Parts: sequence; C-alpha cells; structure tokens
Amino acid sequence: MISTFEDRTPQIGPDAYVHPSADVLGHVRIGAGCWIGPGARIRGDYGQIEIGDHTAVEDNCVIHARPGEQTTIGRWVTLGHACIVHNATIHDWAIIGMGAIVSDWAIVGEWAVIGEGTVVRQRQEIPAGRIAVGTPAKLLEKPIADDFKTQWRGFKALYVDLAKRYRAGLT
Repeated sequence: MISTFEDRTPQIGPDAYVHPSADVLGHVRIGAGCWIGPGARIRGDYGQIEIGDHTAVEDNCVIHARPGEQTTIGRWVTLGHACIVHNATIHDWAIIGMGAIVSDWAIVGEWAVIGEGTVVRQRQEIPAGRIAVGTPAKLLEKPIADDFKTQWRGFKALYVDLAKRYRAGLT
C-alpha cells in the first residue's frame, strides 16, 4: 500500500512496480524501473528514503531512516530478500544479500557485495568492489571480478523486466 503520512507522499518513478502487499509510507522517492517486492516495508515516516532507478527491493525487505535523516539507495542496487537497511547509504550497483543488516550511518560502496546474513555495523564502510561477510562484516581479501559484474548486470536486468511484466497485470 502506498500511503501519505503527515503531508509526506511517496513519489514512485515511471515504470516502477510496487507489489500490493508492500508498504511505502511517507517521504519516499522510488526511481524509474524499480521493483518493490511482496511484503517490503519502506518507511519514510520521520526520516526520508531515496531509492535510485532500476533497484530491486526484494520480498520482506525493511528500509527506514532516523528522524530528520535519510537512507539513500543508489541505482541498479539489489536488496536481497528480508534484508534490513536502516539510515545507511548504499551506492550504485551494490548487492545486499538475503537477511543482511546494514545499520545506521554505514556506507556500502559501488559494486560492493554484502553476503547473506552479514551485519554491517553502525558507521562501518565497505569499500567499492569489495565483498563483506560475517557478523560483524569483514572484508574478503579478493575484490569482485569483471565476470561477476557481467553476470550480475544480467540478474539486475531480470528485475527491471519483472517490474514491466507485473505492471502488465497480475493474474
């Protein structure tokens, strides 16, 4: 459900899809071509949330921000099933694995990968092109390779296509 809260109305970009069971509330801007999956909760009730173009917010994700602050999620980001992003910054092309938590004031760099179930602590920074796993998040030694980026560009495009197909009608 897309809801206004205290004169704060979500803005949904062209060609974006928000599943009927998702909640988008308050000061939220969702970019063009985004996929917002079933059960997602995007709460801009006392903070604000910016989601860039072509980003996938998969099933049961929670996105929130502290009062007067902002959660920023870049373009072509993948937020895996049931992850939590709270008052953080996620740069373009990043991948947040299923069940991961990215906590207050954390920064995830461009093309960084946060493994499934990983906890990125408050104020922790994950550099661009690096993989972080564990609780708390620790960097793996090897950065991601170009073939990984090629493969993930395809996966990310699947969600943009899925948004188009869902907009065409659920049956």
